[in-house]
Amino acid sequence: MRALVLHPDIKSDRDRRDPGPALAEAVALAAALPDLEVADALIVRLPRAQPGLLFGTGKIADLKAQIAALDVGLVLIDGPVTPVQQRNLEKEWGVKLLDRTGLILEIFADRAATREGVLQVELAALSYQRTRLVRAWTHLERQRGGLGFVGGPGETQIEADRRAIDDAVTRIRRQLSRVVKTRELHRKARKKIPYPIVALVGYTNAGKSTLFNHLTGAEVMAKDMLFATLDPTMRAVALPDGTEVILSDTVGFISDLPTQLVAAFRATLEEVLDADLIVHVRDISHPETEEQARDVMTILRDLGVGEGAPLLEIWNKIDRVEPDRAEALRSMADRRDTVFAVSALTGEGVAAMLAAVAQTLSPPRHHSEVALAHADGRRRAWLFDQGVVEHETAGAEDTILTVLWTDRQEQAFRRL
Repeated sequence: MRALVLHPDIKSDRDRRDPGPALAEAVALAAALPDLEVADALIVRLPRAQPGLLFGTGKIADLKAQIAALDVGLVLIDGPVTPVQQRNLEKEWGVKLLDRTGLILEIFADRAATREGVLQVELAALSYQRTRLVRAWTHLERQRGGLGFVGGPGETQIEADRRAIDDAVTRIRRQLSRVVKTRELHRKARKKIPYPIVALVGYTNAGKSTLFNHLTGAEVMAKDMLFATLDPTMRAVALPDGTEVILSDTVGFISDLPTQLVAAFRATLEEVLDADLIVHVRDISHPETEEQARDVMTILRDLGVGEGAPLLEIWNKIDRVEPDRAEALRSMADRRDTVFAVSALTGEGVAAMLAAVAQTLSPPRHHSEVALAHADGRRRAWLFDQGVVEHETAGAEDTILTVLWTDRQEQAFRRL
């Protein structure tokens, strides 16, 4: 299907975004849907939003001509559209219309892979649809009759649909609660295994999945596409000092995330609350990287992540930045202990980042002296592989090694 993307730049909106990058993001959202071809994308400047039609009558006529000329069947409006505005615009233009919330819901519905993800999308979609039932039954308004105190068939049908949606919401929430309980059991099981959890968070398309794949060797979907990852994925990773961690790749954040989705995906995003370390991945090459970072931090605070939570900031996609600016960014990152300029694609800076992760999560270490027979080469090699040997003294009958290790490493050594 061919689509026209419109970004309303409403001057009366004090919090409006820079229209250029905002339109580019809207086009990228549209491109994330399969079988959808973006025929054109326009910034529509407005002094204020019109209650019934969003746009003024002259602008609606101009856009109608463009819609006809482009032969599009779908108009995507990058912003909120009320049910009445949606109904009126679809009638004026003779095409289907989706606002930003509807588009993101469509993407999430297409991407959800796990049972929890599917249920959360269904719940969010039902919540969204319930507010828009006015659209479906306007053709029955002419059938209204009675004595004035009894609603006509249209009103009855809307109420019946609302009841059906409420019943479906109740059923899905019941199913979701069971899935969430299973997730909680998994969390408790992970806590019994003393592996720290590292959560990758960031704006959608910041490169989290590419970094995740680089670190784990996994094959998580990693494309230059918004919301390429929807359901969280977890893998075990060994850090350079031998510490094993669980790495979690979470759903990407986005500005103006629909309120239905914030609520519906709270259980998924709560993986972040269990993390021992949060790694905030930023697309440092994006023109709105600062605004995106603020959006991510706002959502983290909304989730209950405290300001004192351990956090590393990764300036990803440094390979896409012009050489002079890239060098300046590297210098800035070098002066800060918790910031690293990296390229998940080429691997630049990843080793330094992992060393910082290890240092942040490193468990307490203690000194021990280990006596090994000269013939015990296997256990000696293991100690050196772990990087824990500080000093080695060869005696007549055995070798004495001074080691600095964790309790876990000592226990593993004793089991050899």
